[in-house]
Amino acid sequence: MSDSRQLRKTFRRTLVVLLIAVLAAGTVTYAWYIYNTSRHVTDVKMAAGTGVTFLISNSYDGDYKTSAGLAFQGFLDPVSTDNMEIGFQKVTGFTGGTSQSSLLANVFAPAQSSDYYETSLFLTTSSVATDVYLADIAYDDEDPDNPISTALRVGFAVHAPGQGQPVVSQYIFELTQTHNPQGRYNTYNGSAGDVLDSSRSDGSTVTFTPLNSSNYCQYNDDTGELALLPSSTMLCSLPAASANADHGTPVQVDVYVWLEGCDEDCTNNLANTNLESLALHFAGKQG
Repeated sequence: MSDSRQLRKTFRRTLVVLLIAVLAAGTVTYAWYIYNTSRHVTDVKMAAGTGVTFLISNSYDGDYKTSAGLAFQGFLDPVSTDNMEIGFQKVTGFTGGTSQSSLLANVFAPAQSSDYYETSLFLTTSSVATDVYLADIAYDDEDPDNPISTALRVGFAVHAPGQGQPVVSQYIFELTQTHNPQGRYNTYNGSAGDVLDSSRSDGSTVTFTPLNSSNYCQYNDDTGELALLPSSTMLCSLPAASANADHGTPVQVDVYVWLEGCDEDCTNNLANTNLESLALHFAGKQG
């Protein structure tokens, strides 16, 4: 592993080395990443034979269709959180280390909005009340030998129906349960599942287990059949459309994408790797 101080001198500010650790005294790994995807389609799917019409838009008063685009590019810095609404934490200062790393994280602060990706989608139905599930998070790694997907998280903050309403629930998914071949534990106590406490800036941690593909519903693209598993997690319920209305009251869903810096897969072999695509697929079932 190259000397951390030399790397910091070599690369410009946009490739700054960031260290994520769970305690001020903990050893850390470091990484910088480029995340650069073109516009990809996020869509909604309706269960066949239910009379449900499920729609999506990029804005509250926008054009509601069966698909919407996600477009984001740039650099993602490793950050960490257990609660997206409170915010994200990252390392901002270092001290000399005596074990695996020549530097140890010892100063923590709230992350900047440029460190992660955030957007909003709006969901509605033009028919009956509709329960919404995640059917899939589709993605492609640019470099399968250095899969950046192993350290990515996708979070959903769901608002109450209507414009400008508060967040009532949130869900954090890991893209894959596959591990980075070169990953290693980067937390102080060497155990997986710890993330930085979003409410503190001192390196304190909490244990957190993200949702995964087992919490999706099962949607058959060929038949339109939707099946729920015992672990399928409902994201929200859309109000029914009233008579003569184009659609019911929309529900805002804030979407976050970030690199979980406390994930043991978040190590520097992923530096300069991209995720070629990311698409969210929601499915609706008559409530």
